[in-house]
Amino acid sequence: MALQGSVEIARERCKGCGLCITVCPFHLLELEEEINSKGYPPARMKPEPEDGKGCSACTMCALVCPEVAIEVYRVS
Repeated sequence: MALQGSVEIARERCKGCGLCITVCPFHLLELEEEINSKGYPPARMKPEPEDGKGCSACTMCALVCPEVAIEVYRVS
């Protein structure tokens, strides 16, 4: 069974730099249209793709986040 991932982004800590979006190998992240209380559009997970291929829990997004706003959880 393949590992699946769950990404949690601290909306108020995210500054919308987009680094996580750039490194996601499955293009599962995007910037919100709404801004947070600091005036930045935070990142979020896109809705689950129709093909069922989601996050692999590679943690690349969390590793590049300069604000340490992303946590990745592995679920089976």
